[in-house]
This record gives sequence, C-alpha cells and structure tokens, in this order.
Amino acid sequence: MDATAFGKQMIGFYKTMFDNSYAALLGMQEQMQKMLATQLDSIPGFPEDGKKVIIELTKSYKKLCEDFKASADDNFKRAESFFSTAGGKK
Repeated sequence: MDATAFGKQMIGFYKTMFDNSYAALLGMQEQMQKMLATQLDSIPGFPEDGKKVIIELTKSYKKLCEDFKASADDNFKRAESFFSTAGGKK
C-alpha cells in the first residue's frame, strides 16, 4: 500500500470516528436539553426570565457544536484533497 492510499484510509478512519463521536455527543446534548426543559417547568416559582436565559444558553451551545462540526468537516475535506492531489503527482 502506498503512502497516499494509506493517508486516505487513515483520514477516512478518523472522520468516521469523529462523526460517530459527534453523533453520540449530539444525542446526549439533546437528551439533556429535554431533561432540563422538563425540570425547569416543574420548579414552581422559577422566574420566566431565568428559563429564557437557560434556554438561550442551550441554543448557543448547540450552535457552537454545529459550527465546530462544520469546521471539522471542512478540515477533513482539506486533508482528503491533500492526499488526492498528492496521489496524482506520482
């Protein structure tokens, strides 16, 4: 196996690991967000402004996770294109 094919295979492996880990993290985050919303609704006398702040924080966190995923995907594409370009210059 040449270095280019090995590099492509390794990038694919790391991307698959990252995607699976991210999917697990996202699932946990969604579950925690649902649990948090349920808990906030069940606390009598909890201020509505406080609930809004907490909900906005969870939305911000979700957006940051999506931005991180997009950045990682972009970097994986760059790495894959590096090995594709390197493979064509034999």
